[in-house]
Amino acid sequence: MKQKNSIAQETHAAQALRHIDKTTGSVVPPMLATSTFARDENYDLREGYIYSRYAGPTTTHAEDIIATLENADESLLFNSGMSASVAVVEALPSQSHVVAQSMMYHVGLQWLERQAARSVISLDHFPAGDLNALAAQIKPGKTNLIWIETPANGDWSVTDIAIAAELAHAAGAILMVDSTAAPPCTQQPLTHGADISFHSATKYMGGHSDFTAGVLSARKDLKLWDEIRSVRGFQGTILPAFEAWLLIRSLRTLHVRFAQTSNNAMAFANHFANHKDVQKILYPGLLNHPGHEIAKKQMQNGFGGMMSILINGADIRALEMAKQVELFIPATSLGGVESLIEHRRTVAGPDSGIPENLLRLSIGIEHIDDLIADFEQAFMATAGHA
Repeated sequence: MKQKNSIAQETHAAQALRHIDKTTGSVVPPMLATSTFARDENYDLREGYIYSRYAGPTTTHAEDIIATLENADESLLFNSGMSASVAVVEALPSQSHVVAQSMMYHVGLQWLERQAARSVISLDHFPAGDLNALAAQIKPGKTNLIWIETPANGDWSVTDIAIAAELAHAAGAILMVDSTAAPPCTQQPLTHGADISFHSATKYMGGHSDFTAGVLSARKDLKLWDEIRSVRGFQGTILPAFEAWLLIRSLRTLHVRFAQTSNNAMAFANHFANHKDVQKILYPGLLNHPGHEIAKKQMQNGFGGMMSILINGADIRALEMAKQVELFIPATSLGGVESLIEHRRTVAGPDSGIPENLLRLSIGIEHIDDLIADFEQAFMATAGHA
């Protein structure tokens, strides 16, 4: 049999690390929903499990799959993306200096700003993708964490992970990459030098819009890792068994889902790239995207389904478009099998810097002709605002 590291990612994921139940032969991993674990006849722990607030077999199995896909030594699952990112900052030394993008997931940004306002951390921002601006905000010997998101939620700016890692490490800082829009089937931040790969596993990893989860992945030599694990145990934010079981189910089809959504998104972007009602399409897969070459280097199996479209016409037209679509679902999330549309400024707020005429799209796995036709009819329905 081939060695583990010579087997393709797709195979590891599809077989859930070749799970076969020893008792029944079931090829589907079981869900072991329990809050506590009996000790053996010698009063020793069985495989280290004591209480599900710390770890459980189903959650560990899901973590092992993700660690394999991420080329990580270990992954830690949380009950949401936010609880995962909060654990990282909570694990930092007191009064740590954090540098983060000004364009990123808006709730994460709001939370960082709240922590800075309470003097828990000090915080500086830089424009997504601007490495010179990032370098200018780093304080060697004082900066503890650099938090980038690539592609960046909103305008899908792309940051060169390898260069960001060099800047971080030269200053003695940790680089965390939010790679939610680029799951490990296409982008592996640790391979490019990042210290922590972070995902809202609710999104592409989960892919079915039926649970929330977050995950952190790292190498063994990360000094902060044990502290992050302790924070998860104290807060009780581990992903429960049922959600972990759903995640294992989802990871088994991650590669085929992501391939389909990437193909759909590219076709959709190409169709509307020169449309009379479109001012601009922000999608890393397009050749005219300013970060395309970096994205091509980092995202090796597709550019995903996330894009933003700037609509021509009155400011209100974009919001009306979100009301007029019939197949796109007006909902907040991304990475699911269904296509979603969101008037992002309504969600992120007037201080977000997001233009009124921007629509964020999460392209799903439906037939591409149906998605294109739906958007075309929405343009026709809102022609009065052109």
